[in-house]
Amino acid sequence: MEITNVTEYDAIAKQKLPKMVYDYYASGAEDQWTLQENRNAFSRILFRPRILIDVSKIDMTTTVLGFKISMPIMIAPTAMQKMAHPEGEYATARAASAAGTIMTLSSWATSSVEEVASTGPGIRFFQLYVYKDRHVVAQLVRRAERAGFKAIALTVDTPRLGRREADIKNRFTLPPFLTLKNFEGLDLGKMDKADDSGLASYVAGQIDRTLSWKDVKWLQTITKLPILVKGVLTAEDTRIAIQSGAAGIIVSNHGARQLDYVPATIMALEEVVKAAQGRVPVFLDGGVRRGTDVFKALALGASGIFIGRPVVFSLAAEGEAGVRKVLSMLREEFELTMALSGCRSLKEITREHIVTEWDRPHPRPLPRL
Repeated sequence: MEITNVTEYDAIAKQKLPKMVYDYYASGAEDQWTLQENRNAFSRILFRPRILIDVSKIDMTTTVLGFKISMPIMIAPTAMQKMAHPEGEYATARAASAAGTIMTLSSWATSSVEEVASTGPGIRFFQLYVYKDRHVVAQLVRRAERAGFKAIALTVDTPRLGRREADIKNRFTLPPFLTLKNFEGLDLGKMDKADDSGLASYVAGQIDRTLSWKDVKWLQTITKLPILVKGVLTAEDTRIAIQSGAAGIIVSNHGARQLDYVPATIMALEEVVKAAQGRVPVFLDGGVRRGTDVFKALALGASGIFIGRPVVFSLAAEGEAGVRKVLSMLREEFELTMALSGCRSLKEITREHIVTEWDRPHPRPLPRL
């Protein structure tokens, strides 16, 4: 069967992967309301296309933190990719590089920063979890810097792991033949079996719950790399992030895996963009499955988007070729959306190109006679 869109990889991954692994990638927190909403919210934004514009040439290129990329579609950090495919993060890195875009490597990758760097050239960011032992953190950041990573994406929504009931039922743990490669030499690379989720127990033991804004400042004292704050959903935190020296913001609800009943990221985006006032770029992850979704995010002020689950599902289905295909399908759909909306470059995509439910005035009820 020929794959014609990104979502089709989900069912193939479900067939191919062990239940524990598929459920880990696919599930959200608790009732999974936000998981559904991350997708559904996009369907409440409609287009206002402009016609009779010469769209024979479309330019999708952009710059992120000064790095030129082919399109505003990047790869979000997703953990333990070798559970999906033996080549794991290596395959993802090569696919991102071939597509001329950015890959973000997870702290909890099954390949190390050095191994991913060894795949060849490419612009890569490193997602950071702050461990209780700050020497571990400092060492990891230095290793990422030495390996040529260009930015740190600091995850700020995980002082504790969200309640993912599938992982509890499955007693999720990292398969014994794999390790969290970045922590291998520090005796933090293995995950013990637990009575609930092995990952939840690992996080409870290792990740620092005291993490606060002062640590964003501290991070800037140990690295020259720009810091993206990943997991912002409000105007208030946007302003504090900028005051704290963030180089950019990623509007994220952690793939709906942390606090359930937070809004879809596409719903929170505009509030964050307005609060940022153009001082730093704002990015979005969560629920992007179509080129139309990418356009909607940019119309609401995002500088680019990141995809997560489509990467691990396509990796499980077809390895590197699958990830390449996801990036090329999204690219082609986004290019078509731009053309049919009358936009020839990213700067031509404006708020006027979309209409949202909250723009439309609610009709007043007719007065009773």
